[in-house]
Amino acid sequence: MSGYQQHLRDLHEMWRIRALEEKVRELRLSGEIVGSVHLSIGQEAGPVGFCTELSSEDALFATYRGHGWAMARGVPPTPMLAELAGRATGLNGGRGGSAYFTAPEYGFHGENSIVGAGAPIAVGAALAGRHDGSGRVAVTVFGDGALNQGATHEAMNFAAAFKLPVVFVCENNLYSELTPIATMVGEPELWRRAAGYGMPGHWVDGNDPAGVREAAATAIARAREGAGPTMLEMMTERLVGHYIGDAEQYRPPGELERARQTEPIVRLRAALTEAGVSEAELDDCETRARAEIEAAAAAALAAPPADPSTGKEHVYA
Repeated sequence: MSGYQQHLRDLHEMWRIRALEEKVRELRLSGEIVGSVHLSIGQEAGPVGFCTELSSEDALFATYRGHGWAMARGVPPTPMLAELAGRATGLNGGRGGSAYFTAPEYGFHGENSIVGAGAPIAVGAALAGRHDGSGRVAVTVFGDGALNQGATHEAMNFAAAFKLPVVFVCENNLYSELTPIATMVGEPELWRRAAGYGMPGHWVDGNDPAGVREAAATAIARAREGAGPTMLEMMTERLVGHYIGDAEQYRPPGELERARQTEPIVRLRAALTEAGVSEAELDDCETRARAEIEAAAAAALAAPPADPSTGKEHVYA
């Protein structure tokens, strides 16, 4: 794929995620979706850039802000929206909702509402891959606050000690829920922690899908070659609250306005315009994405609600 085509594809894929998340917000506010929902509006470049480098055998573990990662991994929007809306045709029969849905057939092994919990699970998947002949690389995505969790420390130490094929991806959106990460750590450049575990760490512009793709390719190749794990700190900003209903009173004046000027869709569109791409081509990326999501939402909402009597199915203790 040429650079021009890849950039247009990236723009379209980011619009797909943006349109999905905006539709999820709309359905949550209307009551069609219930429960806790965390949106990735403004953070679309990370999953779009990263997931193009994953093979079908690789395993991806996301946080509860993982709708974009699921879509970038190839999960179709109709069963995803059906799951979030508690429909029987959802990915997990309407049982998982936003916080816990999973689609292993697409290499997406679920969101997780426990901060940092995806890291040790991914390490387990990487260890299993060493013995089952799959050659899989495991990727765990977590927020900046998860780096202060003990389970994340243990996972990184174990992966480094045994040179497991894991990529640790920290989506640093500047806030650990409602608290600025800079007020919670002695070293705000979180990627530097990797050296203490004996693995490489890298800072990545998380609003640039091409830069994310390059960093992902290097880290995944290193893992697949048996050289061990890598930590990537992807800097980005969310353009919405931590959760739907968050008043965001903790954000300083002007911060959101500045973030909207550097968010990934605005940046890439501006770069493509400067490169001579027509407005019609750029508009088409958004138009096609929104049409797809509108159709997916209509199909999802037309499905019957999940049967409450099946709530205990697929639950193991």
